[in-house]
Amino acid sequence: MRKSSVVLPLVATAALVLAFAAPASAATTGDTPVTFDINPGVLSITVPIASVSLPSLTASVSAQSTAGTLGTVTVYDARGGTTGWTTTAIATDFVSTGQTILASSASYTTPDATVSGTATVTESNLSSLVAASAVQTATAVNGGNTASWDPTITVQIPANARSGTYNSTVTHSVS
Repeated sequence: MRKSSVVLPLVATAALVLAFAAPASAATTGDTPVTFDINPGVLSITVPIASVSLPSLTASVSAQSTAGTLGTVTVYDARGGTTGWTTTAIATDFVSTGQTILASSASYTTPDATVSGTATVTESNLSSLVAASAVQTATAVNGGNTASWDPTITVQIPANARSGTYNSTVTHSVS
């Protein structure tokens, strides 16, 4: 029986040597997969928050108009995809003590937008601000983009309009 006890340590030692021995054909390169995510951002709009005063007029028996720029409107599209967007504008009626000039009397003129990133942005002029209507539309979007423009609003004042300060609010939206 002593023979078997000598053989057992030799077998165990040989197994250890084989376990730690280098293979005959060791690899000289290896691949490690690396991944990361880019999460979508948001679609947002910034508009001037300061009040805009259009040029003053003198009361008249004739119809007249006043016009001015609203300030820079900017759309930020950080969604990182290919979906386009549309910006709309609408205004409330122009109200003064005792008289209203309807929002349908106001027009919105949109110049070409200054665009960064990949998007084709097309402007639309509005002859009335009574309903929310498209003023800029982005197509052919590929990744993040921005578009900025400075629109002009023109208000047609009816003949014999009463004197006073008329107030309205123009609202821009993007979707």
